[in-house]
Amino acid sequence: MKAFLVEKDSNEQIKSDVKDFEKPICGENEILIKVNYSSLNYKDALSSIGHPGVTRVFPHITGVDVAGIVEESKSSIFKVGQRVVVTGYDLGMNTNGGHAEYVKVPSSWAIRTPDSISDKVIMTYGTAGLTAALSIQELIKNGINPEDSTVLVTGSTGGVGSISIAILNKLGFNVIAITTKIDKEAYLKSIGANEVIVLDDFMMNSSKPLLATKYDAVLDTVGGDILAQSLKQIKYDGVATCCGLTASYELNTNVYPFILRGVRLIGIDSVECRLEKKQSAWEKLAGPWSVECLENIVNEISLNEIKDAYSKLLEGKAVGRYVVKIA
Repeated sequence: MKAFLVEKDSNEQIKSDVKDFEKPICGENEILIKVNYSSLNYKDALSSIGHPGVTRVFPHITGVDVAGIVEESKSSIFKVGQRVVVTGYDLGMNTNGGHAEYVKVPSSWAIRTPDSISDKVIMTYGTAGLTAALSIQELIKNGINPEDSTVLVTGSTGGVGSISIAILNKLGFNVIAITTKIDKEAYLKSIGANEVIVLDDFMMNSSKPLLATKYDAVLDTVGGDILAQSLKQIKYDGVATCCGLTASYELNTNVYPFILRGVRLIGIDSVECRLEKKQSAWEKLAGPWSVECLENIVNEISLNEIKDAYSKLLEGKAVGRYVVKIA
């Protein structure tokens, strides 16, 4: 089968490209999936350069998302011919991932794909869309209502940010986007942002422990000083969710937003979260939270175009989502 393979050479240098690779053999309580679509995420890009925090096993196939059809099943959960989606767990990290014509996974990792959504669309969402949906579920669960709430979205041109903006707009939230890419203002407004703020302007007065309140909630995808600055501007009893670290994994902040304004900071993990939570999020994305502007967000590529797309992701130049057509 064809696969995007990451290898270490005899000098411990990382090399990656599309190569022929042995088709996996289905084991007990596993399913073999004929892959139709996969997607690209920042974690995939890190895996492609051998980042030790993501991948330690070589040779290795990238791809933390996969959608396709069960080709073989040695599990009582799934039957041959069923459509399934897999995101998270160890897929594409130290277990061979979805950037291949076939992938095998434990049956406990898979979810039956809702009938109302295609493989391409569910991979346009992928881990990014799942993370966005989980974040928005937490905002609503914690009292952030669409009718009267302003939500700030960081990392707005990325996969999670773009899909979050689109869903929040559909639900009726007032959405404000932060970006370094001011030339993408029209793009951000086309997918649902009501206002776009340039990052340099947003970071003014960053040395102050608190700032004037502006946002009912923050959906943060980048971490670091941007999240810290966001926390200072959340209204009383507001909420921030955090799910990413492209700005930094460190968070240098103070306790004032939490003890003076009752702000809550909620971490979002789409990798190991309960299957029921994933299923609930996918059902929403396939139904009431589905967005009409996905074509503005998605870039469809082939296996042979993955390497160039990884470069854009690592350089911070990617916009929207990349889906990989396999079948």
